[in-house]
Amino acid sequence: ANTVGAKVARAEFADLYANAASLEWGQDPGMGVRVAAVTQQFTQGGIRSTDNPLDVAINGTGFFQVARPDGSDLAYTRNGQFQLDNSGYLVNSSGMRLQGYAIDATTGKAGGVTGPIFLPIQGIAPKVTGEVKTQLNLDGRVPAPDASTPPFALTNTASYSSSTSTAVYDQQGNEQVLSMYFRRNPADNTWDVYAGLNGTPVPAPAPGDTQVPIGRLVFNADGSMNVAQSGSLSPTGAFTQGPVTASLPFATSTLAAGSTGATVNIDFNSSTQWGTPFGVISMGQDGYTAGQVAGFSIAADGTVEARYSNGKTVGAAKLALADFRNPQGLATIGNNLYRATPGSGQAAVGAPGSGNLGLLQGGALEESNIDMTQQLVAMIEAQRAYQANAQAIKTQDQVQSAVVNLR
Repeated sequence: ANTVGAKVARAEFADLYANAASLEWGQDPGMGVRVAAVTQQFTQGGIRSTDNPLDVAINGTGFFQVARPDGSDLAYTRNGQFQLDNSGYLVNSSGMRLQGYAIDATTGKAGGVTGPIFLPIQGIAPKVTGEVKTQLNLDGRVPAPDASTPPFALTNTASYSSSTSTAVYDQQGNEQVLSMYFRRNPADNTWDVYAGLNGTPVPAPAPGDTQVPIGRLVFNADGSMNVAQSGSLSPTGAFTQGPVTASLPFATSTLAAGSTGATVNIDFNSSTQWGTPFGVISMGQDGYTAGQVAGFSIAADGTVEARYSNGKTVGAAKLALADFRNPQGLATIGNNLYRATPGSGQAAVGAPGSGNLGLLQGGALEESNIDMTQQLVAMIEAQRAYQANAQAIKTQDQVQSAVVNLR
């Protein structure tokens, strides 16, 4: 009852008749019973949480595939107690390797032929920021600049109405701070966007000149963003529709040869201009610093996710499950393992959640489906049946004894 993934076995009995050997039909008294079969009952067991994130329970139909390190001795189990071996493979207590699919690093998709699941131990390289996505609201009640409004300057808060910032990363994973400033344009429903990197103007103005905007945001009369008229401004003032583009002057040691800056596209889509205070609704960017493996977890679809110290989560592999047309035809081979037989049919292998296969729950185990209360009741019933049969035999013996004594 305390064996993880164990399934209750049911003894199925058949009656015996004296003329059964000759395959004849008759009304002869029975000679007792025999065990016709002992069948496993693959009903769902309870699921309980554990402290091991590599433990996994199947909620529904299916079996884990495991094999020897050389790929031989393929077997199936419902026992989800797995751990890493010294080579980085997911194995069970017998050292058999859990089977699954590799994940393509480029597409992020899993597929191909199943094989042992190997989890990485190396860190993840940094990624330079290439895109920033932000959604915000610009206060539509802010008046347009007039003759008393000073020219824009990062250090003069009177020269703009609102600002926000986000972390960005260079090619070596160094964190920088990108600031964005918003100044209303004299044109209706139009705002100029200025930028700074670590407090330095972007782009840097010529000595004696004022800083120029990197982009322009235009809004419709209802406050929604006019995407067709919003976009980037070059240092010369040329307009390009689309995301606002900035060339960030990262340290020369982190830039490609001959480059003076790293291009970052700032997407303001879904931003608004309503008569409410300025506010940032969402902010995100695609860069990150270097990270080391901090742990692993298993998702419901079977994806084994590697968690890194920089906050990134990357799919490392995907578990495979197998199903059978007749699970009761599987042969029990010990250690909570089963082997396919002609009676079970060929294994149908797929990803968790596909077809008839169940989903997974990481950090949990499926308990045995044995109901101790039911088993105790069944034991009492069997005891009563045995006593009744024994009493019948005793009565028959007494009758026979009386007949003999009559002679």
